[in-house]
Formats: sequence, structure tokens, C-alpha cells
Amino acid sequence: MHGSLEPEDRVMDSPSLYEQVALLAQKYGWEEGDNIVVEMAGTQVSGIDVGEVYNKKWQSPIGTRKYNKDAFIIISNQSRRDLTRSQPMDREHKPAHPYEPKKEVKKDAT
Repeated sequence: MHGSLEPEDRVMDSPSLYEQVALLAQKYGWEEGDNIVVEMAGTQVSGIDVGEVYNKKWQSPIGTRKYNKDAFIIISNQSRRDLTRSQPMDREHKPAHPYEPKKEVKKDAT
């Protein structure tokens, strides 16, 4: 195979984060005008007011964000999010195996 590469052509480098997100968007059929949101998950925010004197090993001031070791990123397309509520069935509900309450068995006291 013969060919020439320009100096800016990357052959061995892995794609950048932006390129990876663009490839995912293309894979799922997302379009340029879609509202794509990137969020950080797997974090925790301190919601307890510990005061000025606190144990720094176990407590953190209110509003402090900690990133867990298993934190992850969520990429969602808000433009294609289905927000319709579930609708009632348009037929009578007849399960294949209807629920029948157990009958009490009376034991003789003999």
C-alpha cells in the first residue's frame, strides 16, 4: 500500500475525548442541534454543617464535593428524551395466570 501522510494526520494516537464523544453521537444518530448534556456521577456532596472544628479525616464542610473511586460520566441527549407518561392499557387486564387467594384449611382438633 502506497500513500502519504500529512504531518497533522494521526495514525497511532488514540482519539481525543472530544472525538470519542463525537463518534458516540454519530453512532446513536444524534444530530448537531441536539441538546447533549455531560454529567459527572458517582460523587457525593457533604450536606452536614460540621462547624469550624471538625475531624478532617472523617468529616468535610457542608457543600464539599468528593469524587468516588468509581465515579463515571453520563452523556445524555435531552432533545430525544421521552417524557411521556405511561398510559393505561386499552384492553381489560387478564393475566395468563390469575391470582387466586389461598384457601384456609381447617384442621380437626382431635
